[in-house]
Amino acid sequence: MDYRELAMELMKTMFVMNKARPHKEITEAMHGESFVMRYLAHQNDYVLPSEISKIMGISSARVAAALNSLEKKGLITRQIDPEDRRRILITLTTEGRASGIEQQQEVLEKFAGMLSHLGEHDAREYVRIAGRLAEYASKESHHE
Repeated sequence: MDYRELAMELMKTMFVMNKARPHKEITEAMHGESFVMRYLAHQNDYVLPSEISKIMGISSARVAAALNSLEKKGLITRQIDPEDRRRILITLTTEGRASGIEQQQEVLEKFAGMLSHLGEHDAREYVRIAGRLAEYASKESHHE
């Protein structure tokens, strides 16, 4: 099998997908403030900015910018950790939690729509293959 030829076909397909509105909406939801909101909505306790940075794979400066914006919007609060005053604890406000859960539902609906377009068999195969690619990407990122 010529994997380079197949890779070229995949690149062309990905290019077309990246330009499509549903894909853009899903991609945007997996980054930035939207991701932070959804992540925080599923935590039962406070979260450290460093944890957000690690899970998103972005710099602490970018996390700080997102948190500043969310705080100005009244969606999160920051407080000093009473046990270690060097640490800042992040949590959602009531409004922020509702917004994070709502955003999660919107993203879930977009993914469900994409998968239903494929049909049951192809949707299951897509999820299986995406999982294998995620494993590969994770292993590769640990080697760098």
